[in-house]
Amino acid sequence: MRAGPTMSTNDSEQIRRRRTFAIISHPDAGKTTLTEKLLLFSGAIQIAGSVKARKASRHATSDWMEIEKQRGISVASSVMQMEWRDCVINLLDTPGHQDFSEDTYRVLTAVDAALMVIDAANGVEEQTLRLLEVCRARNTPILTFVNKMDREVRQPLDLMDEIERNLGMAVAPFTWPVGMGRDFHGVFDLRLDRMRVFRPGEERVRDDDQMLTGLDNPESVRRFGQAYEQAQGEIGLLRDASPSFDAAEFLAGRQSPLFFGSAINNFGVQEVLDALVELAPSPLPRAATTRVVQPDEPSFTGVVFKIQANMDPAHRDRIAFVRIVSGRFERGMKIRVGRTGKDIRPGSVVTFMSQRRELLDEAFAGDIVGIPNHGTLHLGDSLSEGEELQFTGLPFFAPEMFRVVEIADPMRSKQLRTGLQQLGEEGAIQVFRPATGGSLLLGAVGTLQFDVVQHRLKSEYGVDARMEGSKYRMARWFTCDDPQALKRFIDTNAHRIAYDVVDAPAVLLTHASELRVMQELAPKIQFHTLREHAGQVFKASMQT
Repeated sequence: MRAGPTMSTNDSEQIRRRRTFAIISHPDAGKTTLTEKLLLFSGAIQIAGSVKARKASRHATSDWMEIEKQRGISVASSVMQMEWRDCVINLLDTPGHQDFSEDTYRVLTAVDAALMVIDAANGVEEQTLRLLEVCRARNTPILTFVNKMDREVRQPLDLMDEIERNLGMAVAPFTWPVGMGRDFHGVFDLRLDRMRVFRPGEERVRDDDQMLTGLDNPESVRRFGQAYEQAQGEIGLLRDASPSFDAAEFLAGRQSPLFFGSAINNFGVQEVLDALVELAPSPLPRAATTRVVQPDEPSFTGVVFKIQANMDPAHRDRIAFVRIVSGRFERGMKIRVGRTGKDIRPGSVVTFMSQRRELLDEAFAGDIVGIPNHGTLHLGDSLSEGEELQFTGLPFFAPEMFRVVEIADPMRSKQLRTGLQQLGEEGAIQVFRPATGGSLLLGAVGTLQFDVVQHRLKSEYGVDARMEGSKYRMARWFTCDDPQALKRFIDTNAHRIAYDVVDAPAVLLTHASELRVMQELAPKIQFHTLREHAGQVFKASMQT
C-alpha cells in the first residue's frame, strides 16, 4: 500500500465484510435457478421465478432482457447484492451459453471468487472447462456445487473423480449426498457431522429442515436404509483417503470445496452461502500498469467491466458496471476517467437487484455499482480520484464469425448506427467500420450473438436489420512502434482495414494464410488476437 492517508476503521470493516463472486456453469446446469435460490434464501427476494416457467408471467429474476424471457436462457450478466451473516455479497450471474463467453470472461475479471455449478447427470462439460481455464489463469478461488441430486444421476464418487481429473484440482467434500433421484434423502455435512433431511418444496427457506446428528445415527440407518449405508461407506472412504480442506490451497485456486444439492428445491443452499462468507476472500488487490492497488487504500479507484444498454428501454439508458477496487465511493464525488483525463460527478449511481435498482449514497471496495452514462464511459475504463491508473486484464477477443448489416429502410440508418455503436460499446457484439466506407461489419464469437443483436436492434432501436454473410473469417488488431511502417501497412491494405468502436485498427482476413504472408511482408507490425484497456495501446500506436 502506498504511503499517505489511512482508511478509517469503519471503512476498513465495511471492506472486510464484502464478498464478490460469479456463478459459472455449462448451459442448463441450473446456474440461474441456483442464483435465484441464493437470493430467496438470503431474503433478498420473496418469490422465486422458475426458468422452466418462462411461458408464464414469471421469469427468472436475473434474466431481465426480453429475449431471455422468451428463450429461457441468460445472454447477459446480471448483478445482484444481498446480505448473509453480516456479510455483503455481490453476486454476478453470467451467461452459460458459450456464444456469450466473452461477456463471462470480462465479468470474471471483476470477482474475487467463483461458484461453479455442475449437472450431476452430465458431469464436467465443455463450457465448464473453458470458464475454469479463465478462473485458473487468474488463480480465482472456486467453490463447486453439484446440482440436480433429486434426479437419476451419476454416482458421487465418479463425479468427484471426474471433477478432479478434468479440472486439474483437488476437491474437498463439505457435504455428501444420501441417495439420488426418488431415493434422494438429503446431504450429510462432513464438517458439522450431521445430515440435513431432504424435503421437496422450492419456496422453503431457512432452517426448517430436519437435522440428524452423527454419521452412525441409528435413526438415519432405520429411515433411509441402503442409501444411507452406502453414503456411510463413501464418507468413511473420503475421511481416510481425501485431503483435508486447506484454506491456502483454496485461495490459490488449487483446491475446491465440494457441495451437493438440488437448486430447484432450494436444498443445499445454506451450506453454500455459509461457505461463501466463511471461505471466500474479502476484496483482493488488483494490478494496474504502474502498480498494484490495495483494496484498503483510502482513495477511490474502480474499473468499468461491463456496459449494458437499455436496461430500462423506456429511458434508453446505458449503465456502466463498475467494480470498486479500493476505498469508498460517494455519490456526487469527482472521479477522473483515466482514458480521457476528464472528470465526472455521477449523481444517480445505483446498486442492483437484477432489473430493480436503488440509489446509493456510498459503496466500498468489492461492491459493484452502476453509473448511468451516455458514451462517457467505455469498457475497460479506469476511474480514480485523480491518479493516472490503467487496470489490466479486461479481455476483448478477436471475433471468429462476421456478418454484414443491411436495413430495408434507409431512413433508419441513423438509428442503426446509434444502436450498433451502443451495442458495440456494451460488448454485446464487435462492430467494425471499414476504412474505405461501406456497410458496417459485425464480428462475434458465436452465431447466437447475431440473433440477439438483431432482436435488440428491432425491439430497442426500432431497426429491422438483416444479417448477410461476409467473406471474412479472421480479424487481427495491429500495432507498430515505427510510424512510417504503420502508415505504409495501412495504405497498402486499406481495402481490408477497419476500426472498432474505440477506433482501434484491425485487419480483416479471409484465410489464415493471408496473415502469414502479411507477417512476412511487414515484420515490424505486431498482430493481436486480444485487445485490452479499451484500445489505449492501439491509440498510442496510431499517435506515435
